[in-house]
Amino acid sequence: MPSARRAGSIYRRCECRGSDGKLLGSACPQRKKKSHGSVGFRQELPPDAEGNRRTFRRTGYDGVTKAQGDLSRLQAILELPGDDEVEQQRVGDFLADINSRRADIPQVDEVKRRLGVGIPLDGKATVGEWLDRWMDGKKTRTTTNAGYRSHIKVHLKPRIGHHRLDRLSVGHVQAMFGAIADESDVIRAENEARREQEARAKWTKPGRPPAKEREQLAAERAKLAEMKPYRKANGPATRHAICRTLRTALNAAIGQQLITFNAAKHVELGSSTRPKGLLWTAERVRRWRETGQAPSPVMVWTPEQLGHFLDTAEEESDLYAFYHLVAHHGLRRGEGVGADWANTHLDTAPPRIDVLTEIVVDGWTPIETAPKTDSSMSSVMLDRETVRVLQEHRTRQEDRKAERLKASKKWTETGKIFVDEDGSWLHPDVVSKEFKRLVELADLPPINLRDLRHGAAALVKAGGGDIHDAKQKLRHSTIVLTSDTYMELFTEYEEALTEAAAAAVPRARRERGTAPAEGSVPRQGPGAATQPADAE
Repeated sequence: MPSARRAGSIYRRCECRGSDGKLLGSACPQRKKKSHGSVGFRQELPPDAEGNRRTFRRTGYDGVTKAQGDLSRLQAILELPGDDEVEQQRVGDFLADINSRRADIPQVDEVKRRLGVGIPLDGKATVGEWLDRWMDGKKTRTTTNAGYRSHIKVHLKPRIGHHRLDRLSVGHVQAMFGAIADESDVIRAENEARREQEARAKWTKPGRPPAKEREQLAAERAKLAEMKPYRKANGPATRHAICRTLRTALNAAIGQQLITFNAAKHVELGSSTRPKGLLWTAERVRRWRETGQAPSPVMVWTPEQLGHFLDTAEEESDLYAFYHLVAHHGLRRGEGVGADWANTHLDTAPPRIDVLTEIVVDGWTPIETAPKTDSSMSSVMLDRETVRVLQEHRTRQEDRKAERLKASKKWTETGKIFVDEDGSWLHPDVVSKEFKRLVELADLPPINLRDLRHGAAALVKAGGGDIHDAKQKLRHSTIVLTSDTYMELFTEYEEALTEAAAAAVPRARRERGTAPAEGSVPRQGPGAATQPADAE
């Protein structure tokens, strides 16, 4: 039955004892006096997990009014779970513990808050328990939640999950990030050691190694087998992302009035400067071929290198139209894979694609969702060449569909521009793997698929635009994001365009070379730069 109906009563108890030390009870001669003895109350609690009855008793009141006030508060707490038997037992356990410790009966609103968010009613909720409860109620997009869960599982719960939520301090959080940074340093050192060991375990000379060398190589390979595999080290940007997750979760706890202080707001993590976009100049390409190291996490091809890649993709891949679209118009991977023919207007003036959906992965499962931000959900104007490429792609897609249906093979009509062989959604990982294959086939310096989007910003500058034009092209929500990533790249292009503009003027004193053909940036080989080799 509902907890509010359980019996409770007020009583007066005589504490007088006889010469034998036993309570006199009804034999006490003072018992009939109204002021004699102390007032107490008893209240039946929900049964425990084994079904045993429990009673809350409290004595020592100097008047009925105070005892009735505490009893009423106790009964109000027992009403909170309603008919939910699980929550009734939870409240019963909480009150039974208070009774055993003779602790103060809490305020009803305080218990109601804790009961509503599912954390321990005694105020001893841990950070880990709150993070789990917080995630259960998150309504943000799936990929955002996946990031939160990863931070909680890998970093937050293992390192600070055992601390009480209301006692989490800045020192606890600072120590956690110090440990994460130390672990990353160890991982980088282990990765470098493995890289060096791989070099020692590899035979690089022509032909088969002689017997003595084979023995040495076997020993080196045995050492390599015992080493830890490559692991990903966390940099400043990742640590700032982890801190944002914790800060958001603690703000939610403050909103629930579970805590009053957000320790994550006061930790010092240092700069989280975004990596700068750099051009693959001839000098950088040369260094990369010598060392295998890229000078920045964000590298961008020159127009000549991009042209060589697109030429290769056009000859070797059915996904050429996808890479052309991303390279020229800066769509994100999920936006390109999720683009619909219904939202693609090739015959309007101007032609455009309305970016309204994207396909992202939740774990490994593709899901369709709205774009990342409101600014991302907008129209992308298309140039004439891209319109032609998409029209040819649509024709090939219709031909493939007709061939499959004629052969009585399955075709799933999804309406997407880029689809699998049977018309179904194209998994985002497919375009990434195919991109990597084409980059190696073209023998170009490496970039990530996302760097094609960065390259679209560089093309804005090459076409005479500025940083504000790049912001519009990439549909960034703020100019700060665009500037942080691309300003240095734009500076490099400014130098290249300045040199090209000066060289375009024919002079009789020029000792060697000829005036370049019309156009600010002459066409060069795929590994070449659009600026002098020594420009950095």
